[in-house]
Amino acid sequence: MDAYEIVAGTAPTPLILLCDHASNAVPAEYDDLGIDPTQFTRHIAYDIGARDLTLGLADRLGAPAVLSRFSRLLIDPNRGLDDPTLIMQISDGAAVPGNRNLDEAERQRRIEHFHAPYHRAIAETIRAVQGQGFTPLIVSIHSFTPVWRGWSRPWHVGILWDRGEAVATAMIRGFAAQGDLVVGDNEPYHGALEGDTLNTHGTVPGLPHALIEVRQDLIATKTGVDDWVERVARVIEPIMNAG
Repeated sequence: MDAYEIVAGTAPTPLILLCDHASNAVPAEYDDLGIDPTQFTRHIAYDIGARDLTLGLADRLGAPAVLSRFSRLLIDPNRGLDDPTLIMQISDGAAVPGNRNLDEAERQRRIEHFHAPYHRAIAETIRAVQGQGFTPLIVSIHSFTPVWRGWSRPWHVGILWDRGEAVATAMIRGFAAQGDLVVGDNEPYHGALEGDTLNTHGTVPGLPHALIEVRQDLIATKTGVDDWVERVARVIEPIMNAG
């Protein structure tokens, strides 16, 4: 099973799209990690709608994209290697027996076969864009649950960032200008996470970047995805052109 999927860009552009939680797949030898297969339809296994949104944006903007092809329940590519949530034993109330009492050999196997190849693919894509004479603009696409622990989240979309707020500020203003959205600034999560994907490939090397979180009920259908491809593209295009 390949660790990643790459979409080649069709136009010269600084934009690189990432989707860390694109897939809910687990290799057959892991026997669904010992959990009920229905759990893989939940947000604990992947970001619902994020893959379709990423692919739609890549097509709309002619940009390259790198997407994971394994479930975050196997190993989370959006976590640093020393993060305790890299391989979850319990996720939103669901126990994951296949992740319990992992020995170091299995932990390293998952890193070497899934986590590391995904990040190498991102690094190679960044180098390719730099080789075309661009400063890469890295945009990571995620989705979040409408309700968390009984609380209805009010945001339609959130922009996550850590240091270097220029891209995030432009995105927040762009979404707010659409007039019908509640836009989160480092909501529903904060973008400062040491060792995560954007920290590794954006913050540390000093490349412009931001993470877009779209509420899952808004991109759970093709109609919703199509709407959000246009919404997100209208926000990203001016930032691309300004760079």
